[in-house]
Amino acid sequence: MPLNTFIENAWFVAGRSSEFPVNQPKGLQVCGKPVLVWRTGDGKVVSFDDRCCHKRMPLSEGRILSDGVLECAYHGFCYDGAGHCVRIPSQLDQPIPTRAKLRPFPVIEQDGLVWLWPGNPAQIGEAVPPRTPELASPEWHSHMFDPMHVPSNYVLLIENLMDITHFYPLHDGNIGDIEQSKIPFDLVEEKLHGVQTVKTIRRVQGYKQPPFMAKWFGYPVVDRWHTHHMMSPGLTRVELRCAPPGRLGEAPVERGYVIHHSHTPIDGTNHTWRLWVSTQSKEVTADIASTFPVVMEEDRWALERQQKMFAYDDAGYHEVYLRSDKALLRCRKILEEMERASRAGAAPAAAQKVA
Repeated sequence: MPLNTFIENAWFVAGRSSEFPVNQPKGLQVCGKPVLVWRTGDGKVVSFDDRCCHKRMPLSEGRILSDGVLECAYHGFCYDGAGHCVRIPSQLDQPIPTRAKLRPFPVIEQDGLVWLWPGNPAQIGEAVPPRTPELASPEWHSHMFDPMHVPSNYVLLIENLMDITHFYPLHDGNIGDIEQSKIPFDLVEEKLHGVQTVKTIRRVQGYKQPPFMAKWFGYPVVDRWHTHHMMSPGLTRVELRCAPPGRLGEAPVERGYVIHHSHTPIDGTNHTWRLWVSTQSKEVTADIASTFPVVMEEDRWALERQQKMFAYDDAGYHEVYLRSDKALLRCRKILEEMERASRAGAAPAAAQKVA
């Protein structure tokens, strides 16, 4: 596993659409870079390097003037929605230097999320942000938790999400249930949205649900289909569907959830974690949402301590892998290949499928 690195040439969630009101510039750090995100007066989301081209002042500390330009708080350089400097108060009678413009970052707004590409735009190729239709659909009830700062490399969260054997003991007392850890899974790798993805599929019949799931969905014994899907370096999707035995796939009785996790690197040892839970029942969504703050804090606690261990020399130490680690190891390999390609400025080679 690469130590304290991240992929630059990938789409990452900058935030929910609602986090970027019109004419309220916001500063972020993504992949070690200062990023300005600004919804202009016409409603378009744009993004640039957050440093004024004059004296490195964060433009996110500036203000929007009546003519719609962003004014730097230090010397008043003014920028339009395309990132061009259009006015310099101290020399209005002089031409604006041709280099007085901001470096843009590609952005895409879809399904209520704003996605950002912090790397080289020439390397986007076929890569597009994965869709999250449940977040924008009136047929789904979604709860969006506040973004959480996690003091660890983002890959550790991806590995956490792809391995449910940590539910017990880490989450003992809430979602912890060792029986779930014993369900075998199939591993599926495919290229989607221009990116290599990894998905686990757990199928089980006549399964006695843990009490919390029996409460959420109303069925003590079910047939169940459960997936964890690293759809991109920036998003992992979890989906669960269950129904009375023999009736999985029948819409009137099938119940479940979709949980989206976005993981956006701040730098090599910190990331921003966002979680959205969606069901087709307002009450069930609220019930699940009441459980997850404790779960997220427990994961954050573990990831922070795991990250600290990377400060020690590995001489005499090695990780022991189990069958349940197969998915996270494939994720790790794919992310390593993407990271190397990102640094080299080339497209990653196609990943080999696990037998």
